Amino acid sequence: MKGAEAINSQPILRQIQSNEVLMTAILAWAIAQFFKIISWAFVSRELNFKRLVEPGGMPSSHSAFVTSLCTGIGIHEGFNSTMFALAAVFAVIVMYDASGVRRAAGKQARVLNSIIEDLNRKELHPERLRELLGHTPFEVLVGATLGVLVALWRM
Repeated sequence: MKGAEAINSQPILRQIQSNEVLMTAILAWAIAQFFKIISWAFVSRELNFKRLVEPGGMPSSHSAFVTSLCTGIGIHEGFNSTMFALAAVFAVIVMYDASGVRRAAGKQARVLNSIIEDLNRKELHPERLRELLGHTPFEVLVGATLGVLVALWRM
């Protein structure tokens, strides 16, 4: 039993750090987060490091992470493996959520914020909602492409 032997021979943190697939996915996420700052600065003409931790934006770091993970699993385990199938389904769900559900929630927040602005003019002060929650399909596509490229580069 290979997994049990590995657990007994190395500390868990060292095992995680030596997991090439996971470390590559984290690298893809970090690169995407860095590009968010750059793309935001290009569009808005301001450097905003908060973009590192805020949701949404170009490219989708969620998509980069899950596609890098999926590609890495495919390279290591085989593209016909059960693990690859699981990772592929997981990646599709995450990317659908990023471009569909979360984006719709962001649009709803925008509408609610305009209502809140109307209420503020009437001396009521409800809290504004975060509008940038999801991604456009293009942001998801760019993030997914980045994830695949990082995995191919690192593996």
